[in-house]
Amino acid sequence: MTLAPHHPFRSAKARERYLALNDRRAERWPIPSENRTIETSHGWTFMRISGPAEAPPLVLLPGGGNHSLCWLPNIEALSASYRTYALDSIIDIGRSSNNKPLKSGEELADWLDELFDVLQLGQGIRLMGLSFGGWTAAQCALRHPERLSRLALLAPAGTVLAIKPAWLLRMLTTLMPPRRFFIKRVYSWVLADLVATGEPGRDIIEEMTEDLALAYRSFRFKRFTEVPEPSVLSDDELRLLKTPTLFMVGEHETLYSWQEALTRLAQVAPDIVCEVVRGAGHDMTWLKSEQVNRRLLEFLDEPSTSN
Repeated sequence: MTLAPHHPFRSAKARERYLALNDRRAERWPIPSENRTIETSHGWTFMRISGPAEAPPLVLLPGGGNHSLCWLPNIEALSASYRTYALDSIIDIGRSSNNKPLKSGEELADWLDELFDVLQLGQGIRLMGLSFGGWTAAQCALRHPERLSRLALLAPAGTVLAIKPAWLLRMLTTLMPPRRFFIKRVYSWVLADLVATGEPGRDIIEEMTEDLALAYRSFRFKRFTEVPEPSVLSDDELRLLKTPTLFMVGEHETLYSWQEALTRLAQVAPDIVCEVVRGAGHDMTWLKSEQVNRRLLEFLDEPSTSN
């Protein structure tokens, strides 16, 4: 794979424009952080590292079409007790860059495993993922369970249930002009509870719309087409998740039916802890941040057990 100097952006100008906006957004990171870019055989991974240096490691994976700044509502609470590593996905928008396609959950799991080695995180890692990041985290837990002590899956894409076709169709409209219009319309549907809060929620939607619209203009189109499709784990795979696992979902989730998800987990993998966040959907980390943070910390702080 021959890489342009501005890879994965369309041009040097596009890179400069996108990163300038990303820098402005990052000014709201509420606590001190160290920004690092780590090289592995898969490319370069950007991360924001916060929290006490001696604290246990907690690695955070963003949702699709997003990056490390998606943890703005949660990072201060999570970093009080943990050394947090908020990653930009190596195959998505943000400041990370792959040097070859990663087309499967296995390859993404191997990327994380190698990254953990370079960072010298050892074992006992807490791993948390939102949406697509939740699916990626589950893939890592299946293939490298010895690295992990806790696994938190926040409305993971796929994993437990297939994504609704209507959801996928709406996502496809964001590729159509006028993109900004369709992106905002999709966000307003997916994050409807956030919109209902009034001006604060609408401001967040406007910002997300601006960010993704700029990303579409700035990154090579392949950046949006080479991402593996989140799969549904088989019954045997769900049973193989021996790492203590929390499945958290909002009651207004649009990816799939939370009731059906909990029913399947109860039947197939009853050891997985389930939590339903009332009055929220895919926006639960923003809209119900205090509640979500409190429950996550309760789970993460429980004594670890050997895998």
